[in-house]
Amino acid sequence: MDTLDLVIINGICVTASDIAPYDVGIKGERIAILAPSGALADAKAARRIDAEGGYVMPGGIDCHVHLQEPSMFGKGSSADTYETGTRSAVAGGNTTIVSFAPQQSHVESVIEAIRTTHQLAKGNCYCDYGFHALVANPSPTALSEFQSLVETEGITSLKIYMTYAALQLRDDQILSVLLMARQNKILTMIHAENGDVLDWLTTELVARKLYAPKYHANSRPPILESEATNRAIALSSLINHTPILLVHVSDQEAAKRIRKAQSCGQPIFAETCPQYLFLTRNALDKFGFEGAKHVCSPPPRTIADQDRMWTGLHNGTFSLLSSDHCPFRFDDAITGKKSCVTEDFPVGRFSHIPNGLPGIETRLPLALSLNAAGKPKIALTKFVEVTSTNAAKLYGLYPRKGSMLPGISDADLVIWYPDGHIHGTKITNDILHHDVDYTPYEGHIVHNWPRYTILRGKVVWDRDNGGIVGEKGFGMFLRREVSSMPGVWDTVEISSDFDVEQL
Repeated sequence: MDTLDLVIINGICVTASDIAPYDVGIKGERIAILAPSGALADAKAARRIDAEGGYVMPGGIDCHVHLQEPSMFGKGSSADTYETGTRSAVAGGNTTIVSFAPQQSHVESVIEAIRTTHQLAKGNCYCDYGFHALVANPSPTALSEFQSLVETEGITSLKIYMTYAALQLRDDQILSVLLMARQNKILTMIHAENGDVLDWLTTELVARKLYAPKYHANSRPPILESEATNRAIALSSLINHTPILLVHVSDQEAAKRIRKAQSCGQPIFAETCPQYLFLTRNALDKFGFEGAKHVCSPPPRTIADQDRMWTGLHNGTFSLLSSDHCPFRFDDAITGKKSCVTEDFPVGRFSHIPNGLPGIETRLPLALSLNAAGKPKIALTKFVEVTSTNAAKLYGLYPRKGSMLPGISDADLVIWYPDGHIHGTKITNDILHHDVDYTPYEGHIVHNWPRYTILRGKVVWDRDNGGIVGEKGFGMFLRREVSSMPGVWDTVEISSDFDVEQL
């Protein structure tokens, strides 16, 4: 055998389908060989890592990440750049992210937003990356560019919003987006909350002088999410069952509606996030302005909702566990959470709090934590499925990413510590690598942490020997294919025509 560039021995390899002891041989940027444990012990290699019985998995793929976006929600702007956000990503075991290229509502073109976002990311990333188009203005120009998004830009997914004044699309606009997305095999992600009811409830709360962070949850009760989820599914079905993906699902009734659509064979996919597994709305009700650290949309719900989100991960309702990393500094009165705090409003105004949480680095360790019985909260194969493999399939990266196929898959891996090596690590902001002054998971106990992160054959994170050891700029832009996830396009008849007479 030729000399390998990297050999990983004594590891327990975990994919979305299997768990087995294998040695891993890497040549160049790809996995070259998986061999029975011990088979590569004496293989010639430039570098050797002894996993010591730790799990070896495909690198995490986080496809819901907001970085360096323009200010679209009042004064708030993203704390993390592409440099700091991807630095944090690799420290948390992620080798690929897909972030957003946001079109603003006054701009006609979506391609213009892609060009601008490339300028921000190029040469600054520690991990590989791609973009979703964020469509805020489905103008004739923007809709005509959908074909170029796929064929020229390598972008095969987009996101639309049913809320927020700067982003909200009306139902007729959503239908136009779905029709054009269908014709070009673009997967449409939808933020499903009823924006009109949200605005009405906010007005009512403000009229009662209820401003504190905790009222953010009151302004966004679960019915806003479940109603909008149902409406998104209905609009999808109207356009010949066009595939959609409901993002950051938090409400159990919304999850039930998604599950019902899936059981009827509709191409409806969904994700949830750690904030809906580990936080509740009580976190918003802390003294003074502290609750603002947990303001995100939808807001964290109840313990019962948490249980339903875990069930949805187990039974396949949710294909993805993403971070929805949307970071704002807390103690920042200019562009951070405290930008809404004034002398007249000492606890701020919930409707003006920059809306989002950091979480790209903590996503995988949190999900791999143990329950009260000392068992993993989620099966290891399911963990890989919802944090890596399904993301690769849904967003057109599989099997190059999210897999461990010799000769085919990039050597993107995360190596964990052996079971029991870490007896309980407390998450504190000072151990994280984002550019944010807090973590909403401060004090949470996790039972493992990425020991190594390997991107295309190069070690970029070595927790015990230097931490971040990769180079800024090694991360490359990924042109993506159309989704290969079963049930997305393989069961959908694509037509350039939409026959209203058949409705």
